[in-house]
Amino acid sequence: MYTAEVRIELKPGILDAEGKTTKHALELLGFKTIKSVKSIKFFQIELDAISKEDAMQELEAACKRLLANPVVNNYSIKLL
Repeated sequence: MYTAEVRIELKPGILDAEGKTTKHALELLGFKTIKSVKSIKFFQIELDAISKEDAMQELEAACKRLLANPVVNNYSIKLL
C-alpha cells in the first residue's frame, strides 16, 4: 500500500481567477498585508501497487488523463 500526495497548480503566466478573487475578498475583509493568493489543488491518493515504480506510473497516468490539464497545469507527485 502506498500513499501519495499529488499537487496540481497553474503554469506560470496562466491567470488564476480563483486566487485573484480570493485575494480581493480577503482585502474586503480587512486583510491588508496579503500580497498574493495562489489556488492549488491537492489530492491524497492511496494505491495498492506492487512497487513504487508501478505506483508512480499509475499516478502519472491519472494526472495526464484526468487530474491535470497539460495545457494549463503543472503537477508534482510525492510518495509518502
